[in-house]
Amino acid sequence: MTAPGTTRYVALLRGINVGGITVTMAALADTVSALGHSAVKTVLASGNVVFESDDPEVSAVKAGLERALSERFGYQAWVVLMTRDQLAEAVAGYPFEDRDGWHSYVLFGSEPALLDELLAAAATLDPADERVQPGAGLLYWQVRRAVGIKSPFSSLSAKARYKSTTTNRNLRTLHKILALP
Repeated sequence: MTAPGTTRYVALLRGINVGGITVTMAALADTVSALGHSAVKTVLASGNVVFESDDPEVSAVKAGLERALSERFGYQAWVVLMTRDQLAEAVAGYPFEDRDGWHSYVLFGSEPALLDELLAAAATLDPADERVQPGAGLLYWQVRRAVGIKSPFSSLSAKARYKSTTTNRNLRTLHKILALP
């Protein structure tokens, strides 16, 4: 349970533990704690952090995280930050049924115009391989496992243009984050 006067946040980092940027989850948790945040927990090794903060200003918390991560780990940190309640709403809104042989993702974004671009491009996708639908500040995406990261939408969303404002997570990972006490 979150202490009165604090906000429970979920930070989703993009681009760590790939491409030569190695960040251990212990070092990540230490960095977040050093900023004065509490109840810090990481999930998996892909840059998922849950923590509590006395600061209710999402933009200030996000900026502080990005600055601290960039300084400590020597890379340009990009963080999508939301409250735990916002994440729960996003997961509850997932529009696609669970399908055998498919992967389910949520692509989070902090720049609405870029999410709109991605959504517009999704209109040309083959629905036999992948589907995309909009949500509030995010896109829901489901792709056939056999297509996976070679899919047109995966290739598009991985472009540098979207790197600093988006990150995606598998729905299973999001459920693990939400299951934390």
